[in-house]
Amino acid sequence: MVVNEGVVQRASVLIDNETIAGIFESNDTPKADTVIDATGMWLLPGVIDDHVHFRDPGLTHKADMATESLAAAAGGVTTVFDMPNCVPQTVTLEALDSKFEHAAQTCLVNHSFYLGATHSNIDQIEKIDPSHVCGVKLFMGSSTGGMLLDDRDSLKALFNAANVPIAVHCEETSIINANMERYTSQYGSEPPVKYHPLIRSEEACYASTSKALDVAAGTKARLHILHLTTAHELDLFTNGPLESKQFTAEACPAHLWFTDSDYSTKGTRIKCNPAIKTAADRDALRLALTDGRIDVIGTDHAPHLLSEKQGGCRTAASGMPVLPYSLPSMLELADNGIIKITDVVRLMCHNPASLFNIKERGYIRNGYKADLTLVSRVESGYTVTDSNVPDKCGWTPFDGEHFHWKVCTTWVNGNAVFRDGEFDTSTKGQSVEFNRI
Repeated sequence: MVVNEGVVQRASVLIDNETIAGIFESNDTPKADTVIDATGMWLLPGVIDDHVHFRDPGLTHKADMATESLAAAAGGVTTVFDMPNCVPQTVTLEALDSKFEHAAQTCLVNHSFYLGATHSNIDQIEKIDPSHVCGVKLFMGSSTGGMLLDDRDSLKALFNAANVPIAVHCEETSIINANMERYTSQYGSEPPVKYHPLIRSEEACYASTSKALDVAAGTKARLHILHLTTAHELDLFTNGPLESKQFTAEACPAHLWFTDSDYSTKGTRIKCNPAIKTAADRDALRLALTDGRIDVIGTDHAPHLLSEKQGGCRTAASGMPVLPYSLPSMLELADNGIIKITDVVRLMCHNPASLFNIKERGYIRNGYKADLTLVSRVESGYTVTDSNVPDKCGWTPFDGEHFHWKVCTTWVNGNAVFRDGEFDTSTKGQSVEFNRI
């Protein structure tokens, strides 16, 4: 069953080298050198994840380009856009070029990279090649040192300079700092993690997101607000056609799956920024997946060693590895009637391709790159455990969760890089091209 552009239908797909060479409906079977019997399975476009942290270079003790691209392939993800908060930070075109060169040798899946915005690199942002670079990353809070940018004049200058989408992390630092001071005065220097969503609060998220949209209004900037976590923020977004939007929004599997009640069992494993919040917030995000206010599901895949997750609100590292189970978890939501399988494909494959104007990826169409994932449903289900993950950090926040969907095969540019639990690393992914003027 091919799931593509809002339709689920029985079909065969022909791959010729790197590209899709034909889609044959019903019982029409094309002649081919190799035939894969996918009876009882679902073929989807490869997932495009607009938000990953592969920690490479500089933080490779917990993740690197090679290991995390394995995790991507195992999760049906064929294209990733990697963030700039590594060491050194990706805030110059020279550092950006270095990451592209490294990925060409090591990354199993297709890729592009964000250039990080700072107070002093507007000249670099103005020189970005829009056909080659996915976007600019803006931290309006929760920043690795040096990339915090939240005053109105600097924001306006950035919004006028950028000729690519601007992906924004929105949390108001002054509110977070005041909350931290209040909670440490009550609970000591290390407040328990259950207070994390109250320190990195709804108010902090809404204040920053509304400020970003307000400053960008009247400019030509295309703002993509990352990892929404609150029902209140959703009021700032519309449900019009994607191509007509100046402001778009992303939700992440962790915020669509967990709630603040899970801190009691998951602890700091689910500590991330912005924080996982209430069940009401989660349910509002789930609803927005279907009504057009949320445009994209991206993972914010951000590995840390478990030793780095020790502590509480202040010292435990924020972030978690998500890639291998992002697609299965969202297909589980479809099983539960929260969204449709066509919504999963729209939000994880089609919309990222359209939002970033990716050339010939994200859809099952003649002439497009053969980035595909084949999934099956296990009737009895299976329980996720840390021992099953390919991530370098060796754990998953989904440990103990029960899923019914699994990724069987992932093709990247026509190459089966993952099949039945095994990897073929003989080929590497490509640098993504963008159709931008």
